[in-house]
Amino acid sequence: MNNTSRPAPERYLQATDCEALTGIPAATWRYWAHIGAGPASFKLGRRRVWRLSVIEAWIAEQEANTQTGGAA
Repeated sequence: MNNTSRPAPERYLQATDCEALTGIPAATWRYWAHIGAGPASFKLGRRRVWRLSVIEAWIAEQEANTQTGGAA
């Protein structure tokens, strides 16, 4: 038996999934994709999708770039 560990499969989100995750409306996710803004997305068949890992990295980047407050 081979005990090699495999990385977890990537999860792909549609605009409504991105809305549920972030609270940003699905229409905004679709608009950003249309104008080439926001996190990277691509077509998977006929559907536009975002990788969960890319969304999470984008959220972390937004937090790092806009964070205020907190004690130093």
